[in-house]
Amino acid sequence: MSRIGNSPIVIPEGVTVDIKDGEVTVKGKLGELKQQVQDVTVKVEDGQLILERDSEKKDIKSKHGLYRSLLNNMIEGVTNGFTKSLELVGVGYRASNQGQKLDIAIGFSHNIVMELAPEVKVETISEKGKNPIVKLTSHDKQLVGQVAAKIRSYRKPEPYKGKGVKFVGEQLRRKAGKSA
Repeated sequence: MSRIGNSPIVIPEGVTVDIKDGEVTVKGKLGELKQQVQDVTVKVEDGQLILERDSEKKDIKSKHGLYRSLLNNMIEGVTNGFTKSLELVGVGYRASNQGQKLDIAIGFSHNIVMELAPEVKVETISEKGKNPIVKLTSHDKQLVGQVAAKIRSYRKPEPYKGKGVKFVGEQLRRKAGKSA
């Protein structure tokens, strides 16, 4: 029995949910998101979104909880939005942005310039004596996570000194060097 899928989603003020032909559209103050839903029935009843599965097969049970989480993230995104912050740890590591172009210098012979999707807002924070921070904000949780993972994949933190691109607050597994 899916515990996540059975709990209803409260629809806050200012959010509209439309259901047509297996596609759920959520509109709010920050934007609009769409999601295809299969094998699960979605209903709006007195300000709540309720999901019911069509059968008791294992894959449909797993989709029940998955779609509930996706729809909850959509509603959360159009009301509050999502933010991911990345920290560039290393000597000479820099970040800057002009509009939707993110320019990062992370120890390669050339800077990495990324053109970000228009749904993602980027902000770079550079303070003297502190590591540069890249802050990504959007109403789409999946898109923010994907962009953050792409930026992190250019130079993952290494285990000896911790140099690289890491999430703010991320705990790294550190190793002792040769001398230990």
